[in-house]
Amino acid sequence: MTDQTSWVASAQGDTDFPIQNLPYGVFDDGNGARMGVAIGDMILDVAKVDHGLSADLFAEPAWNRVMEAGPKTWAKLRARLTELLSDEGHKSAVEPHLVSQAGAKMLMPFRVTEYTDFYAGKNHATNVGTIFRGPENALPANWLSIPIGYNGRASSVVVSGTPVIRPNGQVKGPNEELPRFAPSARFDIELEFGAIVGQPSEGMISVSQADEMIFGYVLLNDWSARDIQAWEYVPLGPFQSKATATTISPWIVTKAALEPFRVNTPERERELLPYLREPGPMNYDIELEVALRPEGGEEAVISRTNTSMLYYSAAQQLAHHTTSGCPMRAGDLLGSGTISGTEKDSRGSLLELSWSGKEPLELPDGTTRSFIEDGDTLTLRGAAQGKGYRIGFGDCTGQVLPARALPDWAKE
Repeated sequence: MTDQTSWVASAQGDTDFPIQNLPYGVFDDGNGARMGVAIGDMILDVAKVDHGLSADLFAEPAWNRVMEAGPKTWAKLRARLTELLSDEGHKSAVEPHLVSQAGAKMLMPFRVTEYTDFYAGKNHATNVGTIFRGPENALPANWLSIPIGYNGRASSVVVSGTPVIRPNGQVKGPNEELPRFAPSARFDIELEFGAIVGQPSEGMISVSQADEMIFGYVLLNDWSARDIQAWEYVPLGPFQSKATATTISPWIVTKAALEPFRVNTPERERELLPYLREPGPMNYDIELEVALRPEGGEEAVISRTNTSMLYYSAAQQLAHHTTSGCPMRAGDLLGSGTISGTEKDSRGSLLELSWSGKEPLELPDGTTRSFIEDGDTLTLRGAAQGKGYRIGFGDCTGQVLPARALPDWAKE
């Protein structure tokens, strides 16, 4: 299939959405929200074509029912869509149901059942630990044995393009005796890879079973208020500092589309317990980048890295999540944790890029950034490069707006 082509002209050449991709999203072109499939610069209104499945699966603008139908249905749908969009014999029936991406608004592609954020990037964990505890205590004692995570807020997961309002919260500077309530001054991003669970589980599952349960992937920005986090995170970890928003890219890239790009996780520094051992390559080779654009200014790419940097794969994260007997549901979202490389320009957060403000970034207009300023737009991009084609996710973008004014009853 790697050399297959589509009769959709824009699906050839320089595009994130060739016939080899066919990611799933929800769009509204002014005629209501519907389920769509990206092909070139167009969107196929999937419910309007002969998809070969029950119409009930496409009765609501979310991909949850398709997820719940299971892997055999996923494979059948993908094969049928590939046929419809590659065989010229289907062009006359399918072409009327193509909509321009340029004229459509992208919506949340699925209902997020639960959200868990992991901490699976070793370079990021080492950098952050070094900043706060010094290099000798950078990694927690458990880090090389267990995928660390915390339960986040599904209610604040938003789709790309949704503005993000700077959070207010309790902050306490190093020279302050007591905390104060104020807008976060150290607002940040986290470049992550999000896995979408497509099948439920009861009880403990293996890494292999976990991999089969994953429906697809998105880019994920877990916005983080570092100053709020520094005051609140001991002893139970992040809370309000991570509850503002989590932005995902608008297209779910299926696991099937990413099969040619599987790679091994990094070499283990400590042998994992049997339940976490992988039966084969579980990571992916996907190039990632972060861009920052000041309001009215020029965009600059501030970081480039790769998902292959993740020490624990999404399948390992999911398998570990079930060890306590925790049930998983279709629509659960797993964030990978920040993905950073080994070089300075491959760090996946401003906390690392500016080394907690000690080494501010210089932008093309001559201004600098230690953390995000109001009006800044942050964009995550990612793509896996095949032979003659590219599997992309679409932009994962959010502009930061000023914090809300405090009500009188919250002021001193």
